[in-house]
Amino acid sequence: MAQVQQDEKQIVAQNKKARHDYFVLETYEAGIELFGTEVKSIRKGRVNLKDSWCSIDGGEIFVNGMHVSPYEQGNIFNRDPMRVKRLLMHKREINRLYGTIKQQGLTLVPLSVYFLKGRAKLEIGLCKGKKIYDKRETMAQRDAKRDMERAMKNS
Repeated sequence: MAQVQQDEKQIVAQNKKARHDYFVLETYEAGIELFGTEVKSIRKGRVNLKDSWCSIDGGEIFVNGMHVSPYEQGNIFNRDPMRVKRLLMHKREINRLYGTIKQQGLTLVPLSVYFLKGRAKLEIGLCKGKKIYDKRETMAQRDAKRDMERAMKNS
């Protein structure tokens, strides 16, 4: 069995819907405050970011709607799968994000969950919502790129 390097990012889950619905302007890395059974469940890939979002409240940042399935062997130690989880970031980063969100009407969306040096991390995107015509344009560009690559491959 191949041994995984500790410095390597091990992506567990991604929020593909977020990249479809939003323009990602900036990304940030935040630690997640978890309990032991939640970490084990995330290691198995039992996490869903589909309808999750981040909120800033009282100088702290939280992730809402992130579903971490209960660990099978966790019995009484399992927590509520949909509980609000606190994120770990520097105070100045949180304050800067809060100011940006309030001024420009942007939103914070979780993009992916991964392990880095054995610690669970969450990649957060500072995002601006896409309109329907933006989504269509993105799909058209992706299709055109795919057609060009297919033509290059066949010729």
